[in-house]
Amino acid sequence: MSRYEFVSAAKLPTRFGEFTIHGFVDVTTNQEHVALTFGKWQREDTVPIRIHSECLTGDSLFSTRCDCGFQLEKALQNITENKVGVLLYLRQEGRGIGLLNKIRAYALQDTGMDTVEANEHLGFDADLREYDICQFMLGHLGVQNVSLMTNNPKKIAALTEMGINVVSRKPIDHGMTADNKGYLKTKTEKLGHEFDPHLFK
Repeated sequence: MSRYEFVSAAKLPTRFGEFTIHGFVDVTTNQEHVALTFGKWQREDTVPIRIHSECLTGDSLFSTRCDCGFQLEKALQNITENKVGVLLYLRQEGRGIGLLNKIRAYALQDTGMDTVEANEHLGFDADLREYDICQFMLGHLGVQNVSLMTNNPKKIAALTEMGINVVSRKPIDHGMTADNKGYLKTKTEKLGHEFDPHLFK
């Protein structure tokens, strides 16, 4: 029996365009995840996708401490402008440590720690996210070849290991603010994210 299940799909009108939202569940943890799809494709087509981990503060509360909300909006814009694409929205807040622990990490960052130091001070690895469900979600959606919108090489490696063909990477440098410039610099230097170095000058 598969660890993952598809639950249902429905239309989802948004200010970017009309998507279809697909619900999935990890039956071992009861964690729920969704995919937004736009347009149609054949299995052999290369489909633009974004893997986006939940960030309540950035995605819903408009925080400028991170670039998550900005990247989410940019990804949805890119998908509708291309007239095709998929956004996988994974419920793993705070790089996997959860919302309340993320707030604790923010408090430590307010004292001078960076995002990696704060997570490690709380007893967590710098990044606890997992991408295993992506294989099931993309398989259900009939996607095998992808153009991945990301600055994170770990996502490319994870998909490749699953047998997903990452045809190309599209940078998603978007949303630098005075509040998150240090955060993005830490992601580049300590987590291997690939941002344009000119952004930090």
